[in-house]
Order: sequence, then C-alpha cells, then structure tokens
Amino acid sequence: MTLSIDLNADMGESFGPWPMGNDAALLKIISSANIACGFHAGDPDHMARVMRLAVENGVGIGAHPGLMDLQGFGRRRMQVPNETLGNWVRYQLGAARAMAASVGGKVRHLKLHGALGNMTSEDETMARACYEAALDVDPDLTIMVIAATAQQLAAEKLGCAFAAEVFADRAYNDDATLVDRSRPGAVIHDAAFGAERIVKMVKAGAILCDSGKQIPTRIDTICVHGDNAEAVALSTAVRRALEDAGIAVRPI
Repeated sequence: MTLSIDLNADMGESFGPWPMGNDAALLKIISSANIACGFHAGDPDHMARVMRLAVENGVGIGAHPGLMDLQGFGRRRMQVPNETLGNWVRYQLGAARAMAASVGGKVRHLKLHGALGNMTSEDETMARACYEAALDVDPDLTIMVIAATAQQLAAEKLGCAFAAEVFADRAYNDDATLVDRSRPGAVIHDAAFGAERIVKMVKAGAILCDSGKQIPTRIDTICVHGDNAEAVALSTAVRRALEDAGIAVRPI
C-alpha cells in the first residue's frame, strides 16, 4: 500500500491592491488550500479568485479563519470570550462556504490561523469552542489540527473527522507547539533543509523538535505558509522529496 500525505498551504491573504504570496504557483504544487476569510487577511475578491483557481487545479478548499486583526495579520494574541471566538469562526466559515459554492467548489476542511491557532494549541477549552462552532455549521467538516497539541485533544474528544498537521517551515518547542516567530530560527527558509526534515518526520511518525526531542504523532498533512518568501521553492522541494521517498501527495 502506497503511503500518502496531504500538502497544504495558507493562502488568499492578499488584501485589495496589496499582494501576499504567490497563490497561483502554489496551487500547482499543493493538494489542499487554507483560504483566508477576511478577518486576518483576504477579501471577497481574493477569496473568489483563489477558490476558483483551487477548483481548476483540483485542490481541496479549506476555510482559514483568524482573529479580527487585519493590521496585525492575525498574529497578535487577543483576549476574546470563547463565545465570541465561536461566532467569529461561524461567520468566516459561512463566508467561505458561500464563496466556494459560487465557483463550483466546496469547503472540505477548516484550519485556524495564526495567534488563534497558537492559542488553541495550548488551550483545549478554547479549541473546543472554535471547533464546535465550525461543526455547528457543517458537521461533516474535517478539522485540521496542530498535531500532538490541545487542538488534537479537542478534536478527538469531539469525535469529529480531523487531520493532524505538521509544519515544513516552522521550528518546534518540546511540547509540540511552534517556536514564537520573534525567536531566531522560528521560521525555516532553507528549502532543502525543510524538505529533508519533513520526510524524516513522516517516516518516523514523529515531530522533530529543535532540541532533538521526538514526539510520536499521527501525521496526515504538511503545511507551508504562503506568506513565506520561499513558499513556492519550499513546497516544490517538499513535494519532490516526498515523492522521491515513495510518499504520494493527495488531498485529505
């Protein structure tokens, strides 16, 4: 049986005349797209354009809701009641579903963005509030979780379909959370190193932390951040390395 894995990227993060990332190029490489819903980045025009390209390229469409923080790109932690976070998720998922339907597609999965993703990887109650909100809208949705964190615990307890995610372009702490972007080496820019590292993770079935620690985990999908300047080179290198290792790239 051929081992397979999903390769995803965060995208649709351009806003008005301000471009962010090379979505068109990435959509020829990846198998799933996490598309910004307008709170942390993106707008209706960019959502429609990227979703249309995803449909044309046979790439799975996912909603990528974040905190209401355009200026901070959703990467600033905010103190928001869980009930409000749930409503923010419902609102953004609803917009994504409507836009996907308009271009002949369907939202298949959901992945939390930025600070919201990081906070929910540490706080199971917060993660559950966000995931329950999404599943209220679509019970068949696959939830993309940061592997081996509170996000995965929340999804497992909810009994929903989920995909455990590891990152090709981010360094890890010993608790499977991501190293803060303010620290040196938190973001990986070397495509060859990132590709080699991710193949090792998939083969080992484990997260490789900066300290050398290995955290055994289920791995269903690999992320490359679309706003990384090296995103196209890194995703190309990751896909090639996976396929050279006999690992097929397929949507979740």
